[in-house]
Order: sequence, then structure tokens, then C-alpha cells
Amino acid sequence: MKIFTLGLTLFLMSGCTSYGVIDNEPMTVIRTDDSYSIRSGGGSGWRSGDIALILAFSGGGTRAAALSYGVLEELRDTSVYVDGQRRRLLDETDIISSVSGGSFTAAYFGLYGDRIFEDFEDVFLKRDVQGQLIRGLLNPLEWFRNAGRTEMAVNLYEKQVFHGATFADMKRADSPLILINASDLGYGVRFSFVQDFFNLLCSDISDFPVARAVTASSAVPILFNPVVVRNYQDCKTEKPAWLIAAEKRAVNDPELAQAVAGLNTYFKKDRREYAHFVDGGITDNLGLRAIYEIIEVAGGAKTFVEKKLERKPPHHLVIISVNASTDPEPEMDTSNIQPTLSETINAMSDVQLHRYNVATMELMDKSLQRWARDLAVPGSPVTPYFIRVGFRDIEHREQRQFFNQVPTSFSLTDEQVDKLIVAGRAILRGNPDFQRLVAGLGGGPTAQR
Repeated sequence: MKIFTLGLTLFLMSGCTSYGVIDNEPMTVIRTDDSYSIRSGGGSGWRSGDIALILAFSGGGTRAAALSYGVLEELRDTSVYVDGQRRRLLDETDIISSVSGGSFTAAYFGLYGDRIFEDFEDVFLKRDVQGQLIRGLLNPLEWFRNAGRTEMAVNLYEKQVFHGATFADMKRADSPLILINASDLGYGVRFSFVQDFFNLLCSDISDFPVARAVTASSAVPILFNPVVVRNYQDCKTEKPAWLIAAEKRAVNDPELAQAVAGLNTYFKKDRREYAHFVDGGITDNLGLRAIYEIIEVAGGAKTFVEKKLERKPPHHLVIISVNASTDPEPEMDTSNIQPTLSETINAMSDVQLHRYNVATMELMDKSLQRWARDLAVPGSPVTPYFIRVGFRDIEHREQRQFFNQVPTSFSLTDEQVDKLIVAGRAILRGNPDFQRLVAGLGGGPTAQR
């Protein structure tokens, strides 16, 4: 079932006013290092001085979650030599940025580490999550509640996947920094669930439920209500110095200017009492712009690494983009019958999504090259790697067609999930830039392969 069709059905069913449940606590002073922040959330920063490894998981429902999971398996089973020691490449992962379906995989790995390889398929990937949500919505008892459809999703994800975990639980020494990203519906701001962004709300992220953040990241508008947070004002005596500095740098940088303008909206005391968060894919379907904006708002790669993280530049700067977007052949072109409303809207959305993804990829490729140059010092170059994992990399046409027909849904068959996991592993393993990285680090497959 197409998401638009399902969303329209649920929209027509819902005629009552609903209110967002507020679950973020206020604070009176700015917090960073003692909470789940960009600096402290990922344990010890770069895992080593040799490689900085950043993963970006796209949206796309369970399809995206399974493809990302396959990439994690391949990283687990690939060993390299770092600082003279043989290590799994997975253990060198510093940051995972995710949106929508990819956020389930990212958040679960951030909370539970290697446990993901034991139970994630049963806990999430091979469950009929969408069917459970629909059955709940068809329950007449739910029709008269004012909390909205999203609360049902939050409760389901709490019960089956995250079990009451908060961002305090996410702060583990051996975990990478997990950037769960959502879109601010009111102003189009891309918002990451870390303390650095919660400071803009004068709120403490420590007790905020991970399930609620993941729900926000995957809350497709119309199908779900936004996740609502309160924008408190108690700590806002003045704008932070980093935001003022970013405003000055953004004068001749349209990309940075747009990001800074969005962040400034949280200081509109008379107009921003609440913020409404929906699917992160609306503002960043690849999870890549979150990385770009955080680094650029901080002042660029050199400032981000040396001052924000207080680390030395790595020798290898790696971004692996896991893109689960599909490119199916349109059925409408097989007939002169006029396309339906849902076909038209889905086609329009696909065109905009693919064009935006191309622009994002180009922006990230150029930025990565620039960051590597900025981080390099005489006698110690930084080698950039932009590794792209997507269905377009599958050579066999029939296999590629199979994956392009997998729907954007939270209910896939076991066969689809199994093939997506295998595809994530195979596409990454066969990527020339990934092979170049592994060879450069003197690595190869572990005995688990």
C-alpha cells in the first residue's frame, strides 16, 4: 500500500482535534558535556587518530532499515589495522546520522551495540509494524482519544523496540554518536536529537525517550501527527556565541545562511512556544545534510575537530552514504489511462526527492574534499573517501528491478528483508572506494565472513 493512500485514508478517518504530548523537560542553564551532545555523546570522539568514519542512513521505511543493517554487518566482518592493531571497521565508526527508516537501525545500534546482530531482525525488521499500527487505528476506542495517531506509534516502538530507553542510555563509551534527525514542520529546520539542539529549546535531552525521537524522524505528514516539543525560554538570556559567529560566516554562503536562519527561529519568544517535528526525510532524506550543517555551523572541519571535539585530525576521512531510495519504472507509461491522484502525487514526490538527493550528494562530495584539505598539515595529509551504497550500484538488471519494487513501508516479507541485508553487504564490499580504504588500512574480511 502506498504511503500516500494510507495517509489519505487515515486523514479522512481523523476528524477530531488532537494535542501533542509534551515529553521534554525544561532547564535553566546550558548543558553540553554532561548530556548527550555532539562532543560527549560518541564516547571518546574519533575512535583512533587514524580514521574518522561517518555513516549516513537514509529514509525508506523497513527497506532503509534493512539495507543499513546489512552495511553494519559488513563493517563488523571487515577488519583493518589501526594504530598497529587489528580491529573491526565497525568499531571505528564515530558518527551515524539517520532519518526516517534508517533511524531505527541507528538508534538500536547506538543503544545496544552488537546485540543488534542477535535480535534486530525479530524485534523490528521482520515484524509487521505497519499492520499493527493500522489495526490499532481501526480500534474504535482510539477514535475518541485526543493524543493523536503518533502516540500509538510511540507506544508501539517503546514496547517492541526501545523499552523505555532515553538519551541518557544512549551515552555509552563504546558507541558512536547517533544523530537522529527530524524536520521542524513550522520553519523547515533540520533538527538533530542531541543536547546541542535541545539547548536551543532550553530543554534537557537526557530523559527524552529514544522512541519518541525515532517516531519524529519517521513521522510521515498526514499519516502521523507531528511529535511536539516545548520551546522553553528560561536559559535564553542571549544568543550563543557559536550562532552569532555562524551568522557572520553565512553572509556569502546560501547553504549555511539557510541553516542559520532556521536555528534562529527558536529565539522567537512570542511565536515559538512549541515545535512540531516530522519525517527527517523532508529536509534531508540521506542524512548527509545533518553532517554538513553541524560541521559548517561549527566553523568548518578544522574548528569542528580541534575545538568542538578537541581531537587531532584523522589521516582518513570517510563518509559512507547508505541510500535506500528506489527508482521504479512508472506503471502509468504503459497506458493512456490518466494517472490517479495518488500516482500523480507519488511521482511528483519522487522527482523532487531524486533531484534533491543529487544536489545533496554533490554538496557532500565537494565539502568532503574541502574538509580533507583544511584538516591536512604539512607532512600529514588527510585522505577523503565518499562511499555510496545504493541500488543503482547493482549490476544485474533483474536484481536491481527487484529492489526498486520494494515499497516504502514498515511491513516487508522475510524474503525482501533477507535480500536487502545481503544487498547492503554486497554493494559496500564491491564499492571501489571501500576496497581502496580497506586496502590502505591493510585489512580484509574477518573469519566471520
